[in-house]
Amino acid sequence: MTGGRVGADWTSGPRVAPGEGGLAGLVRHDLRILRTYLSLGVLNLVQYRSDFVLSVVNAVITLATQVLGLSVIFSRTTDLAGWGVYDLLVLIGVHFLIGGVLGLVVRPSMEAMMEGIRLGTFDFTLVKPADSQLLASVQVVRPQALVDVLVGLGVVVFGVTRVQASLSVVDVVLSLLTLLCGLVVVYSFILALSTMAFWFVRLDNVLVIFQSLFGEAGRWPVTIFPGWLRIVLTFAVPVAFAVTVPSEALTGRLSLTSALSAAGLALLFFAASRWFWFFALRRYTGASA
Repeated sequence: MTGGRVGADWTSGPRVAPGEGGLAGLVRHDLRILRTYLSLGVLNLVQYRSDFVLSVVNAVITLATQVLGLSVIFSRTTDLAGWGVYDLLVLIGVHFLIGGVLGLVVRPSMEAMMEGIRLGTFDFTLVKPADSQLLASVQVVRPQALVDVLVGLGVVVFGVTRVQASLSVVDVVLSLLTLLCGLVVVYSFILALSTMAFWFVRLDNVLVIFQSLFGEAGRWPVTIFPGWLRIVLTFAVPVAFAVTVPSEALTGRLSLTSALSAAGLALLFFAASRWFWFFALRRYTGASA
């Protein structure tokens, strides 16, 4: 961090445009922001269509590699720590889905935020009439990552239809709830990592390391790991937990207690990351002083 604090109060929370009072106005304001950035991302996709083609090729290769790995494992066994082949196929789909959402907006936005802090252009984000965390989290949209989202949905549907379990309405609701919780947990963790850029100049490799860990540990159920590693992958670096719990719900093996625990953990991670965000902003001195 360099210089002294500029005049604006950066920790006052979201600012709503004139004439938009109350919670409803704030929600409409935030939705317009999301729609604007999504529109800009679509325009970039149209401009660089080759990126979309490359994303399709990459998704196909990645999926084929993971399915091949499953075929090798289940050529020797019919069960992996209680998970069948179609159970793990559902998990692969959830992994694709969460990874796609992260690649769609979260990771590119965090990379842009860290670069903005390093160059001093992050000050322009802070003076805009909107919640600073929201702006930092959605400022870059890469629609080509929707390929992973669609592939993930397709694999999940295929796997669920072949799992030997009948899903009730409650199971479907729990699946959606735990999927949202998984996204919130991973987003909060990435936000906390990126927020450290307020103190450290270069943190680009941190997100690369996280992506590698998510790619390797996240595509396996957390229950197959040793006890100590299971704790790490649930509370310290929650990549496996965020994928395993929604997959358990989709395969009919998740209890209501576990789902509520996942919701509690998601709220804890989100609250902690937001507190850390404002804690960092109070110590951010800006580039203009």
